[in-house]
Amino acid sequence: MVTANRTLTESPHLDRGLGLLQATSANILVMIGIGPFLTIPFMLQSMGGPHILYAWLAGAVLALCDGLVYAQLGAALPGSGGPYVYLREAYRPFGLGPLMGFLVIFQVMLVAPLSIASGAVGFADYLRFYWTMMGAATHNAVAAAVSIGMTALLYRNIRDVGRLSVIMLAVVAATVGWVIAAGLFHFSAAQAFRFPPSAFVLDRALAARVGAVALLAMYNYGGYNNVCYLAEEIRDPRRNVPRAIVLSILIVVALYVVMSTVIVGVIPWTEAQQSRAIASVFIERTFANPAAGRAAAMAMTALILFVTASSLYAVILGYSRIPFAAAREGQFFRVFARLHPTKHFPHVSLATLGAIAVPFCFFSLGQIVNWLILVQILSQFIWQCAGVILLRRYRTDIPQPFVMWLYPIPAIIALALWIYVFVSAPIDGIVFALGFVAAGVGAYVLFQRRLLRRRHEDTKKT
Repeated sequence: MVTANRTLTESPHLDRGLGLLQATSANILVMIGIGPFLTIPFMLQSMGGPHILYAWLAGAVLALCDGLVYAQLGAALPGSGGPYVYLREAYRPFGLGPLMGFLVIFQVMLVAPLSIASGAVGFADYLRFYWTMMGAATHNAVAAAVSIGMTALLYRNIRDVGRLSVIMLAVVAATVGWVIAAGLFHFSAAQAFRFPPSAFVLDRALAARVGAVALLAMYNYGGYNNVCYLAEEIRDPRRNVPRAIVLSILIVVALYVVMSTVIVGVIPWTEAQQSRAIASVFIERTFANPAAGRAAAMAMTALILFVTASSLYAVILGYSRIPFAAAREGQFFRVFARLHPTKHFPHVSLATLGAIAVPFCFFSLGQIVNWLILVQILSQFIWQCAGVILLRRYRTDIPQPFVMWLYPIPAIIALALWIYVFVSAPIDGIVFALGFVAAGVGAYVLFQRRLLRRRHEDTKKT
């Protein structure tokens, strides 16, 4: 097990070559993605109107506060490990460190398949723009086939992944830019801001809707914490890491708010909420000539299918290494430490995550995203918000070079908002998350028993 002191000195020779501009750019590259093109219809549907701006802004406040939590934890415990190390060390004084660390790893066994399934279902949704007669059963089969196919593709050399990521980012940026530019020339402010009367009634019903839709916004904002893992390569990280987090979130929020606003300014929200290929339909509407509009929409669909497939490839690759690394260090079940005998990649971890993703391909994208975020809230996010306070109060042995602005108010706000988002979610998602965390605790007990038995057997041999 890596100790806190070792973690603090793991990478002393990295060059601090990134300034604020580079750090902010790196974070934006991770944050910006295809998510809004998949989730905006669900956001409109759940909100009951075009006032999803409320949820985008609520999510932005949560992302900003939670980003500062990551910044403080990342400064105190830099290097590899991330949330696993944060929670393990924050809760160690209470005897809960190993359990909390295990739960972070265990959640990957569900979060990864849900992430894979969300991309696969989104791919099938957009494929319907070409294949208009696709039925529900065929749609589910296509999503499952995409999930299996992208997993199978990783049974090969992965040297091209870095190049693929750059191409994917360029295509996403071009897609977002295309939507915004096209929308601005056909934008109807009266249509975009035609909010229903309920949008101006600040009651419990509106609060519940904002909380439920903010969950989808957080799915789209994902990655704002990535810059924390680059802290050892950033000049003056105490100033530049939190600034990079804030700037990148504000820029991405602005892009997504503008994009979603121009979409409902071109397509009435009542129609947009029913679309499962909103970007394609949107582009088609911006052309006066139907044939030209259809051709442009076909091109947009091709771009989104490419980016979705590419992002699936990167997601499966990245997640498959987490159980493998944990198992290799003795922190997870040993079977996941196995490497392919000839191709030398973690084939058990890869195949397991890909297999678990398949049944989730038979659910709607909205359900999958709900489960994905709710599981992370209950097994990691809320505990980090409390953990940053506990670490500062009880782990005086760990230097903390950065303390968030107005400490601990952002952590308390983030904790309150995560709980608010959680309780605003559909009851089936809440039950799902509770059941998963309970299963994680059971798996931890089983893992500890096996670990003790193995140690006992090793002692006997010596």
